[in-house]
Amino acid sequence: MAAVVVLDSTLRLATPLILAALAGLFSERSGIIDIGLEGKMLGAAFAAGCVAAVTGSAWVGLTAAMAASVLLALLHGYACITHRGNQVVSGLAINILVSGLTAFLAVAWFAQGGRTPQLPDAARFLSMDWPGAGVLEAVPFVGVVYGELLSGHNVIVYLTWLAVPAVALVLYRTRFGLRLRAVGENPFAVDTAGVSVAGVRYRALVCAGVLCGLAGAYLALAQSAGFLRDMTAGKGYIALAALIFGNWRPVPAVLACLLFGCLDAVSIRLQGASLPGLGEVPVQLVQALPYVLTVVLLAGFVGRGVPPKAIGVPYAKEG
Repeated sequence: MAAVVVLDSTLRLATPLILAALAGLFSERSGIIDIGLEGKMLGAAFAAGCVAAVTGSAWVGLTAAMAASVLLALLHGYACITHRGNQVVSGLAINILVSGLTAFLAVAWFAQGGRTPQLPDAARFLSMDWPGAGVLEAVPFVGVVYGELLSGHNVIVYLTWLAVPAVALVLYRTRFGLRLRAVGENPFAVDTAGVSVAGVRYRALVCAGVLCGLAGAYLALAQSAGFLRDMTAGKGYIALAALIFGNWRPVPAVLACLLFGCLDAVSIRLQGASLPGLGEVPVQLVQALPYVLTVVLLAGFVGRGVPPKAIGVPYAKEG
């Protein structure tokens, strides 16, 4: 069934977007603009590819990816929280720095044109088949849904779908989540209550770093077999657009990521296809569709979103 195949591809392609959007949810709901999602994902992908290539372990590569992403998140926090710098400039600086540094180090260390060596299967997160997938394959509809849509993904895909309710639970049902949302709305009131605004924001950035690390590791160790130069290809910006389109809420943001993933999956299937009366679809047009949708959604909905009131505003403790 073509629809199930497209949905299956949608889940795979939307995974890094969902993780990055959840990461941005933590940082932006705490009042920190996180344009650096792209750079953290790319840095994590590079760390994952390098470490997995050297150690031969996907799990060690995943750990390195999360560590690299958290370090970049803390760098962003040091500039924006400790020194109250411009958050947009800091995020863009991280993106530019990581883009150039990863390409330079990849060439210097591996001499393969800006990429890491091809990873063996043992150093990657491969797809896992659920019990009974082969037996149910002959059952109409149920076999396709169970064997194609639910089964056959790698561990990071399943962790992503566990992360969605977990993030919502943390944000709306825990003391940390309450403080995080309060810091993003009225940091002065939180400070008056004796809670460290800087401490809450740093912890939010650490959570964002961990999720971006998962996203970067997925790109290098699951979707691909190693690191490629600029392999994020704007996914951090698309995730940020999905977060804005989702009005800084977890479920709508995830649905927006699925929309982008679906369009990406459809665009892949359209490559080389011919449409009645139009002929073969240009590859460049197909590849541009997700980015065109990003611009359209932001142009149509960015003014309707209600961001946290204190987002982008550095906080200085009075007295």
